Amino acid sequence: MGPGAAACGGSWYAARDANAIAYQAVKYRHREGFTHRDVLRLAHPARLVSAGNPTLGISTEQARLFEWIVRGGDADGLPRIVEGYTRAQRAGSAKEAARLVREYQLPREALPSEHLTSSAVWEALLETMPMTAMIRNLATMTRVGLLTPGSPSARLITERLSDGARIRKARVHPIALLVAARTYASGRGVRGHGSWTPVTAIVDALDEAFYLAFGNVQPTGKRLLLALDVSGSMTFGSIAGMPGLSPRDASAAMALVMLAVERHVEVVGFHAGRGGWVAHRRGRFQGRADALTPLPLSARQRLDDAVRRVSDLPFGGTDCALPMRYALERGRAVDTFVIYTDSETGPGDVHPVQALRDYRRASGIDARLVVVGMVSNGFSIADPADAGMLDVVGFDTATPQLIGDFARGAV
Repeated sequence: MGPGAAACGGSWYAARDANAIAYQAVKYRHREGFTHRDVLRLAHPARLVSAGNPTLGISTEQARLFEWIVRGGDADGLPRIVEGYTRAQRAGSAKEAARLVREYQLPREALPSEHLTSSAVWEALLETMPMTAMIRNLATMTRVGLLTPGSPSARLITERLSDGARIRKARVHPIALLVAARTYASGRGVRGHGSWTPVTAIVDALDEAFYLAFGNVQPTGKRLLLALDVSGSMTFGSIAGMPGLSPRDASAAMALVMLAVERHVEVVGFHAGRGGWVAHRRGRFQGRADALTPLPLSARQRLDDAVRRVSDLPFGGTDCALPMRYALERGRAVDTFVIYTDSETGPGDVHPVQALRDYRRASGIDARLVVVGMVSNGFSIADPADAGMLDVVGFDTATPQLIGDFARGAV
């Protein structure tokens, strides 16, 4: 860490009060190989622990907390969460740990691992557990026996997941809930570690929460054209890290989300159908037409219905130049083109880069292009010198935000 980064780290700590720093120090004790102690030492704690530092404005309470983080010692007089953490680390039983969780409102990270196999401890944690943490720990709470059909804790979770106001406050993205639903319903971890028997009511509540979370998505305010690969290979396997979620499921889900939150969006599929546009009658994929056809999708549809609507279609090749050519020939005003594919794309007689430039020149719109390869098969389409083009290789819960930011011009 260079001098500039160290100074930045020191300023970050100085800008927060002792309670906020204490929570971070207890809950996020280490990230990417660094601890708070490491950062503070690199940021020259001799300056940071000087109360009333005229440059950084360090208070006496902050200085004492920095001293504890760097050198340990007595927690008396420090924020309550530090006192609770030190007591929890010495807890001799799960019952005592559960009591301390309630008394100090401790997060899971404040407890020794030996107490995290206790349903009593998880019951205490659940009482004040934030929404995202609750969703992330559903499998663990089921595995330790806290969540069973009809149990009070299971009912509490289904009530929270059905609370639209709570979902909105948590700002959880619909795709994150969809992934959670598929993972939990699968009954096994992503890496094969651990298994559980999912509670049906919780699976159903996660499904309903997916739709409730549509309001959490910030609209881009742009005119969008979504082009979905509808080939049979989109149903093969799962997206890495997302058990039970195929590229077809994820692309249909993204289409529903965009239809629900955007005012100007059109969704098309790479196939020839009624009302479609055909580039070549006999394309390069088994002689089938290279074409795009509007898909009968609506924000009011359920996901399973949307997936059916994009399945078993007479698909052709996935030529990533077609969306721009389609928009140009049909007079569509598009700010951002977004293509969802499993990376098995087939080039046509016009490269996507050239097709986008042709569209920009003819329409006068400085349009952008995002190609999302939901399964990484090693593809490259975007011109690295063009700031308006983006290749996304792979797909996870952070991808929708990235696409939205790019469409808005924020990245």
